[in-house]
Amino acid sequence: MNLNESQTKINLMRAFAGESQARNRYTMAAEAAAQKNLPVIEAVFKFTAGQELEHAKIFYNFLKELAGQTIKIDGDYPVDVYDDVLKLLQTAHHNEMDEFDPVYPDFAAVANSEGFTQIGAKFKAIAEIEKTHAERFKLFAELMEQEKLFVSDVEEEWVCLNCGYVTKSSEAPKACPVCSHPQGYFIRIALSPYTTNNGGKN
Repeated sequence: MNLNESQTKINLMRAFAGESQARNRYTMAAEAAAQKNLPVIEAVFKFTAGQELEHAKIFYNFLKELAGQTIKIDGDYPVDVYDDVLKLLQTAHHNEMDEFDPVYPDFAAVANSEGFTQIGAKFKAIAEIEKTHAERFKLFAELMEQEKLFVSDVEEEWVCLNCGYVTKSSEAPKACPVCSHPQGYFIRIALSPYTTNNGGKN
């Protein structure tokens, strides 16, 4: 089937629009977290926003052969404008799960039925990534809801996102002893990307 005559063309543009909006929503959610002195949650939203941008690029690039056209789509997109950071995490979890199932699997099935198996494979793979996003948002939402974002029932290793200082305790320091940044910069080292369990321990 010709891409220009396919439903997959519409679904790619819908996915591009959805990923683009998610990237912007998470960028704005990061700003809301920063205003609430929660740099850790800010970092989670920014980290995920960067991945959503990459997804948008992947979907958009499949439309390259249609450059110069305007593709008309309809769709349902969320309005997640909240001052409450917990609510932002919870709605992000919901939206990511919606992409995981049913949206992207449905798009994958259509693409495969129309003969666009490479596109179908991308929809399927990105659906799994969206599930990972959802689980990440849910985890941090639960930690906030249980007031355990900086407190643990067991000893944990915590890392300061500003300077990299690592300490082991059941609670993150109220302020980093190295750079003096507040507790909001600390994250469990197990949840911090690009971090290994070495160096700077106290």
